[in-house]
Amino acid sequence: MAKQKTVFFCQECGYESPKWMGKCPGCRKWNTMVEERIDRSHPKGTQIKKTVSSPMPINKVESSKEPRIYTKMKELNRVLGGGVVPGSLVLVGGDPGIGKSTILLQTSDQLAENGYKVLYISGEESIKQTKMRAERLGIQADNLYVLAETDIHEIETKLHDVSPDFLVIDSIQTIYNQDIASAPGSVSQVRECTGQLMRIAKTLGIATFIVGHVTKDGAIAGPRLLEHMVDAVLYFEGERHHTFRILRAVKNRFGSTNEIGVFEMKETGLTEVANPSEIFLQERSQGAAGSTVVAAMEGTRPVLVEIQALVTPTSFGNPRRMATGLDHHRISLLMAVLEKRVGLFLQNQDAYVNVAGGVRLDEPATDLAAAVSIASSFRDQTTKPTDIIIGEVGLTGEVRRVSRIDQRIAEAAKLGFKRAFIPYKNLGGWKVPEGIEVVGVSTVKEALDYSLGGAAHEFSEAAVHQSDS
Repeated sequence: MAKQKTVFFCQECGYESPKWMGKCPGCRKWNTMVEERIDRSHPKGTQIKKTVSSPMPINKVESSKEPRIYTKMKELNRVLGGGVVPGSLVLVGGDPGIGKSTILLQTSDQLAENGYKVLYISGEESIKQTKMRAERLGIQADNLYVLAETDIHEIETKLHDVSPDFLVIDSIQTIYNQDIASAPGSVSQVRECTGQLMRIAKTLGIATFIVGHVTKDGAIAGPRLLEHMVDAVLYFEGERHHTFRILRAVKNRFGSTNEIGVFEMKETGLTEVANPSEIFLQERSQGAAGSTVVAAMEGTRPVLVEIQALVTPTSFGNPRRMATGLDHHRISLLMAVLEKRVGLFLQNQDAYVNVAGGVRLDEPATDLAAAVSIASSFRDQTTKPTDIIIGEVGLTGEVRRVSRIDQRIAEAAKLGFKRAFIPYKNLGGWKVPEGIEVVGVSTVKEALDYSLGGAAHEFSEAAVHQSDS
């Protein structure tokens, strides 16, 4: 008889403990320890294969560039680092109903049309439900096989029968191993099933996509070990009531991180957005106070988005500071800088800052645009609709340099912007595109004077970098 042991696992990070604890020592979360039974013995007839290797000098290790398989979605290829790598294990996470199954089903159809054999395994829907979704998306590829199964052993058997080039598991929380005495979706099941899928992908060279559910905090459900085991982690972001979706890479062993792909949800499925900057700015109101445009870098792509601010007198003792798409702690810091270094009295003002289009910005180059938006709303003065503002703000009120300024300005010039306010230290050393005037600012006060019309005509020659220079 197999020996069974009771162990407590943290449902957030996977920490293992022989006894229950109120606070997890790993992730410092409360009431996350759940009791599970584990089987320490191996099932009858199973054997553990041991691989023996010896160390060797790194300069004698043969390396080659990994091959890529391109899909018809250029945005997906960008996020993956240039295409799908055979034998890779990719985790796709996102909120319910955001479009995870849709994009994977569309990608499977495109790969099947190119002659690759794809196996789509659904643990949440029946084959008929998957067929109904495929008909709605116009999918009819012959090399696309569907299967409704949750047993990992049966899945492995079907893999040897079909021998696919690509495998999709929807989702990992529904897959279980019958040798483990715990419910599907538990830490033990997710960890064991993911490890078995990783072994299959690396051994057979099958590119595998795994769908993962997310918690209420936005993190992928299950142990953090799950994200460490896979080769790439993609997050599908967006609001269910908005049509735009953003696919973001937060981990990629075969490419750069923080790349994004922008999609639009339609009745026929997800379609690519070739120029997201134009989409995010098409509904921008003209002549409204509290609105500025910033060029943010998302991976290797500059994206122009609108930052809106609304500053109103508060009727409470403590003013509210709310931000959507930006870190609200950063907004509080910027307001403190505006009050101390510029002289704006914001102690009795509520501030609401929003990034239009549902985009999340986490780089410091958006500081100056957010500060100008707050000051514009507070003073009720508008900025020019053809101005773009870029820069990081320090605690002493200085404007610090940012990276890849040439790419940001080139994107702004392409969309018709006429003037750009950038850090003074970023002037020179690069070619300014035609049709746009670049003005360098050293402090937040200087940027406000120029952008809000107070001293727009008093640019010094040293602070202006034009296209003919």
